[in-house]
Amino acid sequence: MDIDPPSNGNNNNNTTTTTTGTTLNSSLPSSYNPHQFTESLKLEHQFLRVPFEHFKKTIRANHRFLEKEMFAVISGVNSAASADLSRDDAVNHLNSLIFRLQGLKRKLEEGNRAEQIQAQRCRVRVDHLESAYAEDMSEWNNTRLNRILVDYMLRMSYFETAVKLAECSNIQDLVDIDIFQEAKMVIDALQNKDVSPALAWCAENKSRLKKSKSKLEFQLRLQEFIELVRAENSLGAIAYARKYLAPWGATHMKELQRVIATLAFKRCTEYATYKVLFEAKQWDILVDQFRQEFCKLYGMTLEPLLNIYLQAGLSALKTPYCYEDDCTKEDPLSQESFRTLALPLPYSKQHHSKLVCYITKEIMDTENPPQVLPNGYVYSTKALQEMAKKNNGRITCPRTGFVCSYSELIKAYIS
Repeated sequence: MDIDPPSNGNNNNNTTTTTTGTTLNSSLPSSYNPHQFTESLKLEHQFLRVPFEHFKKTIRANHRFLEKEMFAVISGVNSAASADLSRDDAVNHLNSLIFRLQGLKRKLEEGNRAEQIQAQRCRVRVDHLESAYAEDMSEWNNTRLNRILVDYMLRMSYFETAVKLAECSNIQDLVDIDIFQEAKMVIDALQNKDVSPALAWCAENKSRLKKSKSKLEFQLRLQEFIELVRAENSLGAIAYARKYLAPWGATHMKELQRVIATLAFKRCTEYATYKVLFEAKQWDILVDQFRQEFCKLYGMTLEPLLNIYLQAGLSALKTPYCYEDDCTKEDPLSQESFRTLALPLPYSKQHHSKLVCYITKEIMDTENPPQVLPNGYVYSTKALQEMAKKNNGRITCPRTGFVCSYSELIKAYIS
């Protein structure tokens, strides 16, 4: 923490209370407040949920495949038992069922390996979070920064760079490259005006999308219908509407009627209500819709983590004083680049700081100034004097157990 914070103006009475006792040297392994760090770990929801959701998806896919194959085999056995087959026909039929069961066994083994990989990835991430309290925090924070950068690159489709950074940092199990590659295939297809991969993705996740009342599949079907109308294939469009759009009539009748009307208005219409349906931006809307549904399915944030952390940090630092000419150069927002980034963000509600002693919980000011131990931790003069009186001039840091003489303390000045 900063013992000498920049002044942020005197016209606002809002205050923030900071409990001291943290180190002044951020390079020390113990340079973090455990309570604050525990709070920051709450932001790691996506970090744990994404592999867990992928794990559940793999289990569901394996279970569906098993049910489908077993139903087919049992039906085959029942039909053979009830049919009047010759010996050779019966043997051939049973052999075909055996081959199918052998194929099922191979698929189940592959599925089991996929489940083990996903389970291991969940375990690695839990271990990584637990290790934060034991490892050097600077190293752990570097890993977190690399994770955030990889997440940003994957969302921006910089896949080669993201893969190289993950490999160099040895964090392949801590990032979601394979999941974003799955999304990239769908997005690339939509940008090339092909809805097939997106429809396949919807079919694969049908139950989850239905539970969340997603309209993505409906929108994809509408776009496919529009493309048939654009190609002046009216008969094909009508057949398509009967097969794929009619089932949505009960819940989306207004949108359905509007799109069906394009059969009469055609692609060259000047009516804005229908003209917009033929515009190229409809494909961009589909891409955005898919991204939203994809993030919702895996429990991801819609914004890249880098944006969230950057905005939170800048907003916490931003005060009216930051934009004044006499703003201290120690303030990051004294730099024009940071000011530009922070411009649309709200001001921090805490404009003044109070330093509170970790031991006595009393405010440190000119009457009770802070003093710095050789290990970098800060406590109030009153608390340290009382401790020295009781221990023959010796001071024991309550956070680390570090012992020193009262004469080794250095007075810190608040401005």
